[in-house]
Amino acid sequence: MPHILFKKAKFGYNNLMIKSTGNIESVKRAIGLLAEKRVKVTQNLGRNKMASYVGEVTGVYGALFTVRPESPYLGKTSFSYSEILMGSVMIKKL
Repeated sequence: MPHILFKKAKFGYNNLMIKSTGNIESVKRAIGLLAEKRVKVTQNLGRNKMASYVGEVTGVYGALFTVRPESPYLGKTSFSYSEILMGSVMIKKL
């Protein structure tokens, strides 16, 4: 079996690395400021499907945060900070 070596490139070890523009700590601080406030959540569900609703950030924890929608038909949802960082979930303060 051949060995695969990655040459050190200009911005990392290979061109397959994903470079994010922020970090988890900045996302945690931003979500912490939205605690107990109304927000609009837009979630990418995959295969060109998007879900959007208005709710309130009810809990901010070390690894995730929770949003309670205003609609009685939707349940409380939890998201990780990495979902915000990677763009699969977007939150906007209302």
